[in-house]
Parts: sequence; C-alpha cells; structure tokens
Amino acid sequence: MKTAQDIILQMEQMRNDKQRKVLMGFFKTAPGQYGEGDEFLGIKVPQTRSVVKSVARDFPLSEVPELLLSKWHEVRLCGFLILVWRFEFLSTTRLASDEDAIHQRDSLLQLYLRYAKQANNWDLVDLSAPKILGNWLLLPTHLGDKIKLVDRLAFSDNLWCQRISMVCSWKTSQQGDPSWCLRYAEIHLHHPHDLMQKAVGWMLREMGKRVSLDLLRDFLRQHIHEMSRTTLRYAIEKMDEDERRYWMKKD
Repeated sequence: MKTAQDIILQMEQMRNDKQRKVLMGFFKTAPGQYGEGDEFLGIKVPQTRSVVKSVARDFPLSEVPELLLSKWHEVRLCGFLILVWRFEFLSTTRLASDEDAIHQRDSLLQLYLRYAKQANNWDLVDLSAPKILGNWLLLPTHLGDKIKLVDRLAFSDNLWCQRISMVCSWKTSQQGDPSWCLRYAEIHLHHPHDLMQKAVGWMLREMGKRVSLDLLRDFLRQHIHEMSRTTLRYAIEKMDEDERRYWMKKD
C-alpha cells in the first residue's frame, strides 16, 4: 500500500520542466498574481488522474493531508482527486441512504473543508468542489444545516473558499436544483475579484442551461445593473447572438 511520500516521489520523477514553465504562466504564479508562489512539476491533469486511479481505492485517508499540504500543485490536486474518487464511490444510488456511507461521506467532507484553503488555484477548486461539496448537498447527512456550512465558506475572507461556495452549485444545478446557484450568485454578485466574477457568471449560465433559461433571465432582469460585465458575459455566453446583444445593451 502506497504512502503519501511514495506518491510524492513518483510524481517528482514525472517532472517536466518545459511544461512546468507553461503551467506557472497559465496559472498566474508571478509576484502580485492570484497564484503567486505556487510551484508546479509540469504534470498534465490526465497524468495526475492516472496516479489517482492506481491508488484511490486503498489509499489511507490519514495520508491525504500530507498530499494536500505539499508545495507541489499537482500533488495537492492528486490529494483532492483521491477525496473526489472516494466521495463519488460512496454516493451511488445504492449507498445514498446507507448509514455507514453517510458517516463516511460526512467525514470526507470535513476533511475536504479542513484543507479547503489548500485548493489555492481555480483548477483545484473546480475539479473538487462540485463533486465533493456539490454532491454532499444532494445527499443525506448528519452534519446539520447545509446552508450554514456553505455560508461559512461564502463569507470567509479566503478567495478559494468563496469560489468553492459558488462552484459547488454546478452539481446541484445539474440535478435540477437552482436554489444554491441563485443564493450564492447573489451573495458574490459584487465580488471585486475577476475569478469570482467569472465563477458567478459561469454558474448562472450552467443553471440556465440545466434548470431554466427563464430563471436566468429573471435573475438578469433583477440584477443587470449591479453585476460586472465579466459576470454578465459569462452568464449569457450560450444564448443566441441577438439575445446576448440585448442583455449587453441593457447593461
């Protein structure tokens, strides 16, 4: 059975310096940028997923924090994707209401939230939040008020926790529930950071596509004059050209 150190060593041996430079530019790691100081090995996501697939079933959860605390971006991603694999395994229809599965999912979510700030770039959030927190919102739990739990993320002072609270609604919208998207889109509507403005618009667009375009239009009519142009552009991206032009003129 592999340990965190085994995985870290394996991934360090996969290092690609040419790809590393590309990723460090793409994920804005220069001084003053949102990913400042993040370190990359230069491993592509499919390669990381292959590592996860080889260990996820039996990897000790007690070893996951060491991955999440790694300086390497891809190692942290590996840790989060192990949690995703485990959570999805426990979220099948057969296990949805199973008491042992409920307790295990709750424990996985608590572990995820304990290290949420380690998801300190948009890809780490986007590849984990919908499949862990988003899934959890749709399933039975013993952790109490779901809204209060997500609100703690939304009203934290950490950009990545805030993004988790917004992006987790991708999963709930996919399952036909618009309430989470609409709640956190309103909470984050005036967020000054470009990454949050994009996330709000993206989730509104997904809600409109998956649940109701009329609900999206209602939200736009109510908030069109207070949302950023970035949020608006993302929200209407999949509308036809005439409707996009209509909403941009109203703004």
